[in-house]
Amino acid sequence: MELSAIPGVGAKTADALAELDDPEAALRAGDVATLSRAPGVSEGRAARIARAAIRTEHDDPGGFLATDRAREVYRELLGELQARTVTDYGAKRMETFYPSAARSRIDEVRAFTECAMDREVSEGVLDALAGVEPLQEPRDVSVRDRCLATTDGETYARAREAIPELPVEVVDDARGLADLARGYSTVVALDETFAGVEVEGDVRVEPDTLSDPVEVVPERALAFFATNRDRIRAAIAVHRAAGLDAPCDLDDLESALSGLAEDGGIAGDEEVDRLATALDDLDAAVGMAESVANDRLREAIEERDVTIEGADLLSLVERGAGVDSLLSRELADEYAAAVDAARDHLVESLDLDAGEAEVARRAFGDEPTYPVEHEESVVSRLREDVNAAKERRETRLKRELADELADRRADAEALVGAALELDVELAVARFAADYDCTLPAFDGSGIEIEGGRSLLLDVTHDEVDPVDYGIDGVALLSGVNSGGKTSTLDLVASVVVLAQMGLPVPAKSVRLQRFSALHYHAKTQGTLDAGAFESTVREFADVADGGADSLVLVDELESITEPGASAKIIAGILEALEENGASAVFVSHLAGEIRETANFSVTVDGIEAVGLVDGELVVNRSPVKDHLARSTPELIVEKLAGESEGAFYDRLLEKFE
Repeated sequence: MELSAIPGVGAKTADALAELDDPEAALRAGDVATLSRAPGVSEGRAARIARAAIRTEHDDPGGFLATDRAREVYRELLGELQARTVTDYGAKRMETFYPSAARSRIDEVRAFTECAMDREVSEGVLDALAGVEPLQEPRDVSVRDRCLATTDGETYARAREAIPELPVEVVDDARGLADLARGYSTVVALDETFAGVEVEGDVRVEPDTLSDPVEVVPERALAFFATNRDRIRAAIAVHRAAGLDAPCDLDDLESALSGLAEDGGIAGDEEVDRLATALDDLDAAVGMAESVANDRLREAIEERDVTIEGADLLSLVERGAGVDSLLSRELADEYAAAVDAARDHLVESLDLDAGEAEVARRAFGDEPTYPVEHEESVVSRLREDVNAAKERRETRLKRELADELADRRADAEALVGAALELDVELAVARFAADYDCTLPAFDGSGIEIEGGRSLLLDVTHDEVDPVDYGIDGVALLSGVNSGGKTSTLDLVASVVVLAQMGLPVPAKSVRLQRFSALHYHAKTQGTLDAGAFESTVREFADVADGGADSLVLVDELESITEPGASAKIIAGILEALEENGASAVFVSHLAGEIRETANFSVTVDGIEAVGLVDGELVVNRSPVKDHLARSTPELIVEKLAGESEGAFYDRLLEKFE
């Protein structure tokens, strides 16, 4: 499929779609989730592109919904389907379903629908679906605790291109490597000439790094899973709840994801957590350790009487000595004990290991001072050591996790894609169940509906009276006001739209032909002026000329002008439609006049009112074939005639005969 050949896809969008792994497969499948991952393509636009691609694939020229009212019916039905999706994706994906005259497209969706209607809907699955969203591409990864080093300008350029996530530094010699090692937790030298060089810090000589970036920057592989961790977990939950076949071992994938934090770091590792906590608590622990030492030293001073001989005091003063000398001479043991307490508190509160503890203890010196204060250079060294240890361990664990997850991206995409598609299937299944739907049969000509219930009424589905109705050729539909004529047209339109979408219809059974177009004209509000009247007549001329295999539904066209002229115009339109082989139903209160005017025997069906009960019509909602239904005024006059012994009402009733 040529991307630029899809209607509405320009060169820029085609280039964006081309960046996907298999855009043609996504287009054929209507895979909105994959299409929306193309740069600059939203889910809404992805749905429109998918719909256009489907039409292209099935050689479908479109235009099935030929009038505003036909399109309104489609949008209302689509809204009912979308209301039963759980995910935003599902609602957008529904927009790729549309009524078509192409047999191949209808058959394609019918196959999907048959599978969907076999799905079991459970609250557990719907709850799990609430957490599923289309996968996202991660933002650009940037890592600052490691760097690449080289002496060569060409290697520098290749490294920048191959591994843009890491800083790349140019050095002249081993001294340059040593300088870098003081600023980075890990330095990877790309030149073989550095082999054997001993430099303090984590410096590695790995000339093959550019051919295997995951080893040095595992964040690249992990970024996708970190960004989509919760989405993938939700998809796993959906597969378990729905019993779907999975492309991988769900337990293994879930276990691997449990080791990954939302920000791409390592989760659940006790050593990383210990080091991270130590870094977070370091300043507070140092301050508390100082307080421990000073509190103990203050207590010791307050509890002791210190006696100094006059000659000793004079000697101390002459030497300019102060309290520090006094502490050294009189309270050396107490000071040592206070400093030991501070050191122990620092080591224990930060849960430091032996090597870290050795550095931490040097934060408080042996020389007596009051108040006791830490040495900032030692604390900085401790912070650097703990941070470096944390980053080294995280990098190693990330590398191991990246090795485990790197080949599972396709599995993750399949898991999420299947969960999202399940949402669409379950929406169709719920729609079918809520409205007692069945798959229609395409056969013969016209349409035959048994036990149909319109979805477009403002009442619950259970309150809608079932309707039986068939259309074969051209017919007029008569009946009392509020008897259900418009609802019958809505039912026919809904059934045809859903059937030619490939979806189930709200009826006990339906048989219909595959129509080429649906022309549904709603009731006109008031008499049209000359210009609007001319436009309406032109529109029907086009329908009559090209309406073969189309379905035409018209509601009270006589309201466009005066009754006498309306009957003649409608009769002429019906004659043209009958000659052209269209199927049509015109709702009209002028059925008798139209039948007399037409040059062929027009079928007149009627929605018959059984009578009046407490001023309310009792109606048989299913139109009676070849029957001109009585009007509401006739029923009222008949009721009055039956209640009166006078001749007035009888005389009026005779006028209806």
